[in-house]
Amino acid sequence: MIGPLCTLLGSFSFSCWRIMRPDDANVAGNVHGGTILKMIEEAGAIISTRHCNSQNGERCVAALARVERTDFLSPMCIGEVAHVSAEITYTSKHSVEVQVNVMSENILTGIKKLTNKATLWYVPLSLKNVDKVLEVPPFVYSRQEQEEEGRKRYEAQKLERMETKWKNGDIVQPVPNPEPNTVSYSQSSLIHLVGPSDCTLHGFVHGGVTMKLMDEVAGIVAARHCKTNIVTASVDAINFHDKIRKGCVITISGRMTFTSNKSMEIEVLVDADPVVDDSQKRYRAASAFFTYVSLSQEGKSLPVPQLVPETEDEKKRFEEGKGRYLQMKAKRQGSQGQEPQP
Repeated sequence: MIGPLCTLLGSFSFSCWRIMRPDDANVAGNVHGGTILKMIEEAGAIISTRHCNSQNGERCVAALARVERTDFLSPMCIGEVAHVSAEITYTSKHSVEVQVNVMSENILTGIKKLTNKATLWYVPLSLKNVDKVLEVPPFVYSRQEQEEEGRKRYEAQKLERMETKWKNGDIVQPVPNPEPNTVSYSQSSLIHLVGPSDCTLHGFVHGGVTMKLMDEVAGIVAARHCKTNIVTASVDAINFHDKIRKGCVITISGRMTFTSNKSMEIEVLVDADPVVDDSQKRYRAASAFFTYVSLSQEGKSLPVPQLVPETEDEKKRFEEGKGRYLQMKAKRQGSQGQEPQP
C-alpha cells in the first residue's frame, strides 16, 4: 500500500493518501520527484491489477510499460499530505491506461494544490509465466467518444515506444578530467543490486522503484551542473522496454542534453545485467528525459549555467533537446496563453 489510508472506489477508481516525511524530501524540504512518481505508479499498479483480475480466468499482475509526460505543477513539502487518485480511462486487448492525479494538502491551513497529472500504461502478466501477456477484461465507457479518444492515445504511445526502443543503443562513458559545464562534468551513474524489497511477489522490479532511482540520478546530474537546490519540473515519457528481474545489477546513467535559461534536460538510461544468468546479456530496460529547475533559498527559479556540448553526438543531442523544449513551450503557451516559460 502507498500509505495507511486507501480507498477503493468501485471497479475503475482508487485513492489513497499519506503524510510526507523528512526522508521523502531533499535538504531544502522539497519532496523528491521520484517519491511522487513511485506513489503514482503504486496507485496505477493497484487499480490495473485489480481490473485485470475482475473476471474468472488466469490470474495476473499488471506491469508498468510506459509513463506519459508528467509535469510537476507545484512543489510538495515535508508535513503536507499527498492525495493520490487513480482511474482507468481506456483498455486495449493487452493494455490498460490509467490516469493519476496527485494533490498536496497543507493540514494546517487546509489549502490543497494539484501537483501532478500522469498517464500510465500497464500490461497484465500471467502469475504462472511472467513472460506471457494476458488479455484485459472489457471496460465499460460512459460515452463512445471516450473509447475513440483512448484508441488514438494508445496508437500514439505504441508508435513512440517503438521509435524510442530503436534509438536505445547508446552508452554513457566516463571522461577523465572534464571541464565545468560540459556533459562529462555532471554525468553520473548509480549501480544497484536488485533485491527482494525492490520486486513484486513474482520477482521483477516495481516500475515505481525504477522511476525513483532514475529521478535520483537525474537530480545528481542537475545538482552537479548548477550547484544549487534543484527540483524536478517534468518527466518526458518513460518507456519500460523490458522487465528487470530480482538478482540483476542495474546501472542508471544520467547525462545533461540541453539547457535553456532556467531549465535543464537530463537523459536517463537504465541497463540491466543479469549476473546470475550467463545465457542473457546486458540490456536496456528503461529510458526517459527529466527536466529540472534551479531554485534559490527562497524557492525562486534561478538561471542555470549553459551547457557546453563538445562532441558531435553531444551537439546533436543538444539540438534534439532544444527541439523538445521549444515544442513543449509552444504547446503550453497555446493552452495557457502567452505565459513566460523557464
